[in-house]
Amino acid sequence: MKDSTERFSSRVENYVRYRPGYPQEIVELLKKECGLTSESIIADIAFGTGLFTRLLLDNGNRVFGIEPNQKMRLAGEAFLAGYPRFTSVVGTAEATTLPAHSLDLVTAAQAAHWFECAPARREFQRILKPGASLALIWNERRPQADAFAREYENLVVKYGPDYQQVRHQGVQRSAEALFASNSYRVKEFATRQQFDYPALEGRLLSSSYSPLPDHPNYQPMLEQLQRIFHTHQIQGCVAFHYDTRVYFGRLQ
Repeated sequence: MKDSTERFSSRVENYVRYRPGYPQEIVELLKKECGLTSESIIADIAFGTGLFTRLLLDNGNRVFGIEPNQKMRLAGEAFLAGYPRFTSVVGTAEATTLPAHSLDLVTAAQAAHWFECAPARREFQRILKPGASLALIWNERRPQADAFAREYENLVVKYGPDYQQVRHQGVQRSAEALFASNSYRVKEFATRQQFDYPALEGRLLSSSYSPLPDHPNYQPMLEQLQRIFHTHQIQGCVAFHYDTRVYFGRLQ
């Protein structure tokens, strides 16, 4: 498998355009359960193209976005260019370069399953203020939501060269490893994303496991995607249904 920090280098444009955002309710949850205020200083780890980071910035927060992938980081910097309280940082979950005990909250959206959990946890404990919180967020597509979802799942299983290896690599296990002996809770939100055919194709190609144009699976995959779309579209659109899960708790 490709180095996890480089898996999305060839997919940045599709990632920016077609990946789902995150519900505003997450911010309200962090306010209620993690002490988030507009004055909180946050590190958003592996901030990528900035989809989740923007929610924090819209709340008025000072946010340090940590991102090891240059192409993703540049896209995120462009997306968040209008936010003066955002600082982009070259770093990783395991080595953020941030000062010790300087943060009120650490977040990671759609990323923590790529982390080396033990060193990342030690780094988060180092940079967080005593008693501060960690929040891990994932949008998880429901593979059995309806007939379209089931056929789409069969498609990525069939044509994704390493889909079985990377399909969130055990979100629950990653959360447990990062919190370790610290207690945490989980909150779930239902979200939905709608696509016409070009957007559906872009969403598929934004995934790290989808074959690239020079792979023999690429063209057969797109032909099957078109068939699935035309079978299930309603008024020219299909939808993904997600469970957005937030794992949150204090790191002692």
